[in-house]
Amino acid sequence: MAEDTASDLLLAIDVGNTSIAIGLFDDEELIATFRVATDQDNFADEYAMLVSGLLRSVDVDPERVTAAIMSSTVPSLLRTFRQVCQRYFHVEALVVGPGVKTGIRVLYDNPREVGPDRVLHAVAALDKYLPPLVIVDLGTACVFDAVSADGDYLGGAIAPGIGLASQALFDSAAMLHRVSLERPDGPIGRNSAHSMQAGIFFGYVEMVRGMVRRFREQLEVDGHQVTVIATGGYAEVIAEEVGCFDHLEADLNLDGLRLVYESNQ
Repeated sequence: MAEDTASDLLLAIDVGNTSIAIGLFDDEELIATFRVATDQDNFADEYAMLVSGLLRSVDVDPERVTAAIMSSTVPSLLRTFRQVCQRYFHVEALVVGPGVKTGIRVLYDNPREVGPDRVLHAVAALDKYLPPLVIVDLGTACVFDAVSADGDYLGGAIAPGIGLASQALFDSAAMLHRVSLERPDGPIGRNSAHSMQAGIFFGYVEMVRGMVRRFREQLEVDGHQVTVIATGGYAEVIAEEVGCFDHLEADLNLDGLRLVYESNQ
């Protein structure tokens, strides 16, 4: 639980398609984190009450927030959270996007097409580990990103996330019912539930292994050792079985937000 002291705090908000990550920084220290479901129908007032309540739940007075930074892959919620910061925390949020310094060179054909979450992950990963890097984000989408030995963001690959693909299967196949996402005893299911668990779990394990291997082959030039970092809500679910992650970083997006904020001061 965070302690309420006199220092000023940075509020970091990362709005994703499925969930919203909220972090509170005291200088470089992440003192509290929260994750709530994304709801595009919520008003600014509703989100303001939610965020204020979360801060108070860890004994932090919302008045201590003196700065904010945010990113969003949901355009409709950018305005909403800007209003939250302006009206209720009396700060102008720095929004990660074109024109904001990130300290990383993006070599995408059109850098504006790169989601801010992908850039944030690269920024945070470079702050902790030597490149080249492969960053695997197992969230709403399953995203693989590559950072060169020179520290440049090269690009990556995007596939449907585990939850998204599973939901499509449950919704589209009338005779298949929802199952929990967990490791079955083996790849050969002896009933419908176990068969779906095997297909989903081991299918994604092999996809991640294969994609990481392909990324490694392209990045491991001139003797450079590639570091593989996993993040996102499903990372821990398959990490042990995948066996190719060097590090799990649950708060990579929030760390990236703090670093970008500092770069723009």
